[in-house]
Amino acid sequence: MSMPAELIQIIEAAREVQLPLLAVLLFLGAAAKLVPGSAGGGLGVLVPQRLRTPATAAVGLLEAALAVGLVVYSGVLGETARALTVAMFAASVAVLLLVRRRDPEAGCGCFGGLSREPVGWRTLTRAGLLAAAAAATFGLAPTGWEVAASFTWTHAAVLGVEFLVLAALSPELRALAARYLRREPCELRRHPVRRARRRLFRSQVWRTNRHVLLNEGPEDQWRHGCWRFMRYDGMRYGRRVDVVFAVRSGGKRRTAVRAAVVDRESQDVVATYGAVSTRPLPGPPRKLPAPRRAAREESVLRDDAKAERTLHEAVENRSGEPWKDLDTGRPV
Repeated sequence: MSMPAELIQIIEAAREVQLPLLAVLLFLGAAAKLVPGSAGGGLGVLVPQRLRTPATAAVGLLEAALAVGLVVYSGVLGETARALTVAMFAASVAVLLLVRRRDPEAGCGCFGGLSREPVGWRTLTRAGLLAAAAAATFGLAPTGWEVAASFTWTHAAVLGVEFLVLAALSPELRALAARYLRREPCELRRHPVRRARRRLFRSQVWRTNRHVLLNEGPEDQWRHGCWRFMRYDGMRYGRRVDVVFAVRSGGKRRTAVRAAVVDRESQDVVATYGAVSTRPLPGPPRKLPAPRRAAREESVLRDDAKAERTLHEAVENRSGEPWKDLDTGRPV
């Protein structure tokens, strides 16, 4: 008994849609693994400390190469990329089982720093399903790019269902939601020195004070609350100074970098740079109102009754001294 044509079409669409979906997931995983400081889980748990960063970067490069193979190649090269993708996801299941046994609190490292939740059944199930999805692409003629270019409503429906399944199995989405909906205070947020220096070097405050500095590197650096401070040795108008830069964790770029120049001998602050307030100062009006309009506006603000009462009191008490009670002599 043959299957209906509609069912065959749905099955073919389900197989084809795996190519662009797997490519996107591999690209995201590769980008997350190549970010500095992302070697805290997954394969990094099973190798020595000195090899964690190179091993994580190697896995990221492999994922990027496989993603390109799924998108671009067909034929022998395409089948090779699909076979390697199946092998990688199948091997990741075994690696995650070892990680779970070695360090029950370690994350899978699938998406770098986002994958911090301990390895559980959801992560293992997701890796197994992705291996099966990669195996379902064997024998397909189109490449991932051709599938994306000829996307149909059937592809969209299958992709929507699969996205819901992956969302239920992905703790990283919950981590992203928690990061953007309930952001931790900047005092507790990670603020690496490399990121702070990169923001400093791109700022106008740094370019303004660059000629004052005597050394390329800071003499001292520390963190206090939301700010990371870096003190540089400098010379200003023939006097030795300390140039202290403050770089804020997060926030608006135009107000995130400030600086203070302190005379080393007298300890006086001789200059400050950076925005102190983001509220603009009121400027002069662009055009003065006409005399009649100005008179009308002034008449609205004027309290004639109060002015008349004040003038009457001033005429009755020409000396300007406080009124006194006639019986007691005390001011009233």
